[in-house]
Amino acid sequence: MTVSPAVTQDVPHYIDAIGKFVAREVVSIQPQVSGRITKIHFIDGAELKVGQVLFTIDPRPYQAQVNVAEANLGQAKAALELAKINFDRLASVTDQRAVSRQDYDAKKNAVEVAEAQVKQNQAALESARLNLDYCTIRSPINGRAGQRLVDLGNVVTANSGSLLVIQRLDPIYADFTVTENDLTVVQRNMERGSLKVEARLPDEPEKPREGKLTFLDNAVQDGTGTVKLRATIANNDRRFWPGRFANVRVILGIQQKAVLIPAEAPQMSAKGPFVYVVKEDSTAELRPVTVGQRQGDLVVVNKGINPGERVVTNGQLGVTPGGKVRMAQPTTVENTPAPTNSETKS
Repeated sequence: MTVSPAVTQDVPHYIDAIGKFVAREVVSIQPQVSGRITKIHFIDGAELKVGQVLFTIDPRPYQAQVNVAEANLGQAKAALELAKINFDRLASVTDQRAVSRQDYDAKKNAVEVAEAQVKQNQAALESARLNLDYCTIRSPINGRAGQRLVDLGNVVTANSGSLLVIQRLDPIYADFTVTENDLTVVQRNMERGSLKVEARLPDEPEKPREGKLTFLDNAVQDGTGTVKLRATIANNDRRFWPGRFANVRVILGIQQKAVLIPAEAPQMSAKGPFVYVVKEDSTAELRPVTVGQRQGDLVVVNKGINPGERVVTNGQLGVTPGGKVRMAQPTTVENTPAPTNSETKS
């Protein structure tokens, strides 16, 4: 049978949860003017930058509207100049008795009307230019393009239907829940600062990536008794993908000088877990233990084992309490190292 000594190590105290990766920003691109798509400036799945041109809607009708608005504005400005000249001429008459109050008010009112028409035409010109600018649709965020939902030549309607969905993938969110029983310990540890989070893909459990807990919902969900949390994780290599399941580990703190033994050493009885401890005279002692969290191939023992004591890790069925133990080559710490925080498996 095989024995192994208990070792001490600083290990994380954690909560494991199942969640999903979610894009940090999701934008649905919609046209703001109606018209025919004349150009598509990207390929599906491309990495896009803020301001990058995506689609061009036929600008000719909107350019014509700009031209009309410019002409109307010019006409209104000319009318305003004429009204001002007529008013100034009337106001410059030295003998006020030669000008009726009615004529004076009429000329003054004409100036005010002309000024209002200039402002109205200026607004119309700005609106026409804005519609012309909307003919060029640009990316509002940095992100990855999905599959476009229109083709070249399609006619689109303003503020109706999506042309494309863009998702920002770096950083990425990992959304998950914890039970309300775990909420208190999470809140208590958050008071000391932001908590570290490790995210893993189900098919790559040995490759965790660290992030930070950045969101705790403001209420426990009815019916489930859980509360939603969110971690923010770097994803510049696009390893994590929105919609994929995530194994999330919230690191609540570090347990100093924890006692660890191989995870296969503890056995279960009607009275709880126990291990066989090999004493100095090579006899076996059945000892009840209190087992803590698993740390890779090792498990924390909170009570019952002292550092350096040897425990049976293989062949427990052949052990008799008080009997002699025939030991095979002992497993050393080098054979079964306790993982670091970033190497800990779920």
